[in-house]
Amino acid sequence: MPRELTAVLLAVVASLFIATGIVVRQHSTRHVHEDDAVGTGMATALVCQPLWWAGTAAAVGGFVFQALALGRGSLLLVQPVLVSSLLFALPLSARLVHRRVTGREWTWALLLSAAIAVFVLVGNPKPGRPRPPGPSWTVAAVAVLVVLVACLLGVRRSQGRVRAVRLAIAVAVLFGVVAVLTTICVHRLERGGLGALLTVPAPYALVVVALLATVLQQSAFHAGALQTSVPTMIVLEPMVAVTLGVAVLGDHLSVGGPGVALLVLAVLVMVGSTVALAVEAVSHEKVPELARV
Repeated sequence: MPRELTAVLLAVVASLFIATGIVVRQHSTRHVHEDDAVGTGMATALVCQPLWWAGTAAAVGGFVFQALALGRGSLLLVQPVLVSSLLFALPLSARLVHRRVTGREWTWALLLSAAIAVFVLVGNPKPGRPRPPGPSWTVAAVAVLVVLVACLLGVRRSQGRVRAVRLAIAVAVLFGVVAVLTTICVHRLERGGLGALLTVPAPYALVVVALLATVLQQSAFHAGALQTSVPTMIVLEPMVAVTLGVAVLGDHLSVGGPGVALLVLAVLVMVGSTVALAVEAVSHEKVPELARV
């Protein structure tokens, strides 16, 4: 089986695990007090819940399959496929609030699937360099910090969906960085073994960034409905990862001529269908209880 096809299949499996982890962990926040939404209170409340641990195990499984996929394909190949996690999260979250997925939602979901397939097939993504130059990392780190500070400064001054979206943006940026660091770690491990991996800062930075992203993600789940925060994370994370993959790792697409226009159309459909799914889902929030389920 070609490496690219294996990467896509692994990314789809990762999407299933990621969606399950997101839905289950968001559901576990429903009993956490508002004052504990950001801080140690959130962690203290959640570690006592078996449901949260089950969701965390699913999230870890998603990361493992994502890492395996990144070992066989570029960020530009794997990350867009992970958008399909929204397709799995859609019916799972709908079941938790005891409603059916509408025909309009399935239509947008099918458009999203088709757009992902077009992006992968037409774009023909290729990997770049596993050892990015220092200046590229410096510029990327400054850009990431600016976005994070801007989002987190506004968190305390906002509530509800606005707060959830700001947290979700921060989470998407951090997980985009996690994807880049994971790619570097996987390539380092494959080429030099564990000893070579432990001699570079990437694995240690990966642990720190992943932990911070997980804490903020849980806060985003608590701050608003799943339909508010999840689409933001799912759309922005691959965008951030792809941007960093091009700027830092040198990943690129092998496409030209009419394929460029088709590729742009696919990206627009991916973003538009994901936003439409979010709007459809939010429109079903008829009662206050759904904001915490």
